[in-house]
Amino acid sequence: MKKIQKLAIIRGNFSQLMDKYQGKKLKRYIIQDLKSWATSAEHLPLLLRGARQVGKTFVIEQLGNEYFKNFLNINFELEPEYIECFHSLKPNEIINALQAMSRQPIIPGETLVFFDEIQNCPAAIMALRYFKEQLPELHLIGAGSLLEFALTEKNFSMPVGRVQFIYLKPLSFQEFLQAQNYDILLTELKTCTFEKPLSALFHQQLLKLVKLYILIGGMPAAIQAYLNTNDFLSVQRMQTVIMSTYRNDFGKYAKTTQHKYLQKIFQQSASIIGQQIKYSKIDPDMRSRDLKQAIELLTQTGVIQPILATAASGIPLAALSNEKKFKLLFLDVGLITRNAGLTANEILNENIVLVNQGALAEQFVGQELLAYADCYEDEKLYFWSRESRGSSAEVGYIISHQGRIIPIEVKAGSTGHLKSLHMLLAEKKLSCGVRISEQPLQCNNNIISLPFYLIGEIYRLWDSVEDLNISHKRL
Repeated sequence: MKKIQKLAIIRGNFSQLMDKYQGKKLKRYIIQDLKSWATSAEHLPLLLRGARQVGKTFVIEQLGNEYFKNFLNINFELEPEYIECFHSLKPNEIINALQAMSRQPIIPGETLVFFDEIQNCPAAIMALRYFKEQLPELHLIGAGSLLEFALTEKNFSMPVGRVQFIYLKPLSFQEFLQAQNYDILLTELKTCTFEKPLSALFHQQLLKLVKLYILIGGMPAAIQAYLNTNDFLSVQRMQTVIMSTYRNDFGKYAKTTQHKYLQKIFQQSASIIGQQIKYSKIDPDMRSRDLKQAIELLTQTGVIQPILATAASGIPLAALSNEKKFKLLFLDVGLITRNAGLTANEILNENIVLVNQGALAEQFVGQELLAYADCYEDEKLYFWSRESRGSSAEVGYIISHQGRIIPIEVKAGSTGHLKSLHMLLAEKKLSCGVRISEQPLQCNNNIISLPFYLIGEIYRLWDSVEDLNISHKRL
């Protein structure tokens, strides 16, 4: 630990130092998936993917320390001398070199080897395929803050079929509740039904906690700052540090001439969430080509994610998507809140959908949908829109589940025309739609009314309605 501290300070790499201490009390759902991988007889080497500061290093350290007899953690950025161990791609030679340099035993079945900031040693990524072929018993995981750029290099050949990807996002709302020991509320969330929804007391308490989450967000360091201090100012300072880290990364993957475009997209994140992207509206004086490239670069870092328009006529949704028609989702709602300069009072005392013209609600819903997706899948989100003369319609999110399409609208109040949602249901002959709002859980006709805090249970609740619909059709 002292060695890493000293190296981090000498190199000015404060983000790495923060990684070592953030989230010590936080429990991540992905740990169970990693544990299953660790105990499986057949396991591929893993590459853990995700944006900087989502807690990749922490979850692997937790896995290594809790589920393995030996844990070797090599950070190629802080300890570049280890790169020399990969002059050969032969697993046995690599293992011998790593053991000699680290003075730690590497025993297949008992040791977890973690290559952090693996993008700094492309040969280590290439070597993973040979470990699978020649030393499959050894547990290997790689991760890196800018790994995506290494994987997309023109001269880089990915060992397809011999390495498995796994994805980590910011903490979900349920993980946020778990961090604060709201075990009873979590149990209620996971067991409530349309016949037995949550009580009015729990409903109101959970809505307040959703607003708190929107203020703090799901970044581990920001949540830990709140848990440690119960002070919003400390949270804001940590959020500022995280955003500064992202800005400082610009120089690592972009040309100096591209920085102003990256900065423009980054700065305007709070104002463009939930809107179809028009480059001229971002900045009429900047070329669309430069702004497009900036969006592509920020997408690779995981800071933003495009939400493509889809015709929603069938599965897979991607087959009928339009890459030229898209919206943007930011990495974390707490960072959006901070970037917008919104205060705690503005967040905690207002209807969620009305804050910042609905952008935070759209961000929260999209972020939650991604957070509960299969961590072994690079989940994508879509939306539906139809523009015609004198009439337009748009449904905020389109997702799929077990071969069925689920359209989702984010709306305020107990009423609402839901015109676009009904139009989509009729046009595509879909059985059911979802409205997400502050209203309690209920199902009227073919519309599920889902409160914000139940997004993590959307598939379970959807299935119960679908099963009922199927039963009625059979009758």
